[in-house]
Amino acid sequence: MTKRILSLLPFLLTVILLSGCSNYSKILKSDDVDKKYAAALSYYEEKEWEKAGALLEDLMPLLKGRSEYERANFLYAYTKYQQGFYLESSFHFNAFGQTFPRSQYAEEAAFMNARSLSYESPESYLDQQSTIQAMAALQEFMRRYPKSKYMEEANKTYEELARKVEVKSFENAKLNYKLTSYDPQYFRAAVIAMDNFRKNYPSSEFIEEAMYLKIDAQYNYAKISVEEKQAERYQEVITYYQNFVDAYPKSKFLRTAEGLYESTRQSLEKLKKNQTATAAPKQ
Repeated sequence: MTKRILSLLPFLLTVILLSGCSNYSKILKSDDVDKKYAAALSYYEEKEWEKAGALLEDLMPLLKGRSEYERANFLYAYTKYQQGFYLESSFHFNAFGQTFPRSQYAEEAAFMNARSLSYESPESYLDQQSTIQAMAALQEFMRRYPKSKYMEEANKTYEELARKVEVKSFENAKLNYKLTSYDPQYFRAAVIAMDNFRKNYPSSEFIEEAMYLKIDAQYNYAKISVEEKQAERYQEVITYYQNFVDAYPKSKFLRTAEGLYESTRQSLEKLKKNQTATAAPKQ
């Protein structure tokens, strides 16, 4: 008897599945708003996100003016989120907040809008425009709901996103340095880029490397300059080196930086001798 039941099990499961699909199709085509809404809630509770979402989407125009309309919009946004459609869920959570600013769900919707956007944030080596958008949404959420129960998670997520933007910014700054292998004129751009990075991220863990690369770029920029401008530009290398040593006396880049410093001093001495020789009166 048991073997017979087991042999029929696949068939029974198929019948149940087809029956469920048939019921869903009937509900979807039904004009009974209350029945359809109850079914949507049931599918939602069962985590049947696609079915719940389809029913809610069909229902929302019909629920306008009714008390269920607000919750239907909120749950619909969640069905998109649960299916991994984060841009769509962000759009609907944001729209919910604008439509129902005084709703009991408004705070959660604002947070879920930001969270949805955070999932669209790419790896740090890619363009970070969507990351910046998510950070802006988080900032707005934290401004509006400073005592929210989601504040801890919001802060943590913001820090993770900010870290990505910082890494990307440093890589962008380093790109000018890398381009010097193709065009030496990029050395000046590299100096400016490293300086801007330091101003924008004064507490970054990459400041040490940025300051060292600034010395290196300035040295090479001075080296390729016309002789009339070399002394001034080499002098800037000295200044950058002194600032670097003061800030990081035990830096892993110190030995290389010292080598650039010594080469700079020698170049300045050579320039000075050349200028003295040129200025000396001919006998």
